[in-house]
Amino acid sequence: MDKILKDFNFIIDIKVDWGDMDALQHVNNIEYFKYFQTARIAYFENINSGDLFGESRISTILGSTQCKFIYPLFYPDSISVGVRVESMADQYFTMKYEVKSHNHQRLVAIGDAKVVAFDYVNNVKTSIPDEVRNTIIGFEKTKVQILGKSSS
Repeated sequence: MDKILKDFNFIIDIKVDWGDMDALQHVNNIEYFKYFQTARIAYFENINSGDLFGESRISTILGSTQCKFIYPLFYPDSISVGVRVESMADQYFTMKYEVKSHNHQRLVAIGDAKVVAFDYVNNVKTSIPDEVRNTIIGFEKTKVQILGKSSS
């Protein structure tokens, strides 16, 4: 793409809907978290995480997320959302997001999420399966920082 999303190996385009706006006629803050979710799920689909997590009932759950709003977004527009894994610990990884407006050709928001490996059978956090870890590290354009096991 260009310099704005240069560190992202995975980028998804999303159309801004008229219904995304609030009473002040700019995109409501909650919509950015929906954009992040759409990008995160598309990233997982792209690396075939359903096949990687397999029958084990180990998948992911969102531990936390945040957004920094840089420039207002309006309808009509479309955006590109870059998503990547920046760091990885034993039981979680941190994803970074950047949102670029096509109309304004500028960065409008940045964010991150802590994504936790979760055992849905036993209802507890668990280690990221090695196959998933290796697939993510191999997929990323930038180096993934590996955090020690004591990090949480």
